[in-house]
Amino acid sequence: MSRATATTNHNPPRMLERYRTEIAPALARQFGHTNVMAVARLTKIVVNVGCGEAAHDAKILESAQRDLALITGQRPLVTRAKKAISNFKIREHDPVGCKVTLRRRRMYEFLDRLVSVALPRIRDFRGLSPRGFDHAGNYSFGVKEHTIFPEVRLEQVQQVLGMDIAVVTTAGNREEAFALLKGFGFPFSAKG
Repeated sequence: MSRATATTNHNPPRMLERYRTEIAPALARQFGHTNVMAVARLTKIVVNVGCGEAAHDAKILESAQRDLALITGQRPLVTRAKKAISNFKIREHDPVGCKVTLRRRRMYEFLDRLVSVALPRIRDFRGLSPRGFDHAGNYSFGVKEHTIFPEVRLEQVQQVLGMDIAVVTTAGNREEAFALLKGFGFPFSAKG
């Protein structure tokens, strides 16, 4: 048995199934879409971890890459400085972080873990701000500690890192994107 067939699971992710059966029909009714392809859907999720200290200490970058790979299930891409910043002692092309772009199955599996496991583990969590939407219907927010994900082993963490998460949708406006993410179970706060 090859490795590809051994790891392939034929059941669709739970969030994708939920989107097809509950969220998409509800959005079509709510916004008056007659065509199924006009209904807003997720395109990709980008997870970015910035660690400027990585320019001076390679172990921090390795640790960030390892933790991000555990969290997302995909090997991260090292991001590099576009220009030199003398105040931070960073030269052009120095490594300053890592990022992962998730699509299709991995995107829905990450979204499921984020909404149902990781976000409820944040200390004193009052909900996500609904002001993180841009005019194109994409949502961005930050997490102060990457240790909220259960895949990260606390005894192996060298430095607690923050991460930025961008959810890219096909929604044309904020209202439709908000309804889409609310359907997926994003815990938005009442105050905006």
